[in-house]
Amino acid sequence: MATGKRLEVPELQDMLDSSPFHRLLGLKLEKADESTDTLIIRLPRNPQMERADKSGQHHGGVIATLIDIAGDFGVIWHLGYGVPTINFRTDYLRPAIETDLVATSIVRRIGKTVAVCDVEVTAENGKLLAIGRGTYSASKG
Repeated sequence: MATGKRLEVPELQDMLDSSPFHRLLGLKLEKADESTDTLIIRLPRNPQMERADKSGQHHGGVIATLIDIAGDFGVIWHLGYGVPTINFRTDYLRPAIETDLVATSIVRRIGKTVAVCDVEVTAENGKLLAIGRGTYSASKG
């Protein structure tokens, strides 16, 4: 997928950290792999983001948020600038209990106006927890 010079991991982490919300979540960019067009972002376990007090289970909204952000940054990695979400969906496959969340964004297509990424969210042990797809504007400005 030829989209020009991609951003490096430190540049992407700086962009991720520029959002107070992303900092609140504690998101960390772990890897950007050009050979597979995948980007990996980790969301550390945080009891304040539990579905119910002392449940150890991540709230579904946190998982959906991670899917949106990981897809968005998959596109940012290619284009070098922030892009708005047009639409995204989340399918929950099993509860996320007592684990960090690891999101892998797979860039499917970046066109002139629209970009699409698939995202898999796994537990630290690699067990698949949720999947999603995001559609993002690819236009600058």
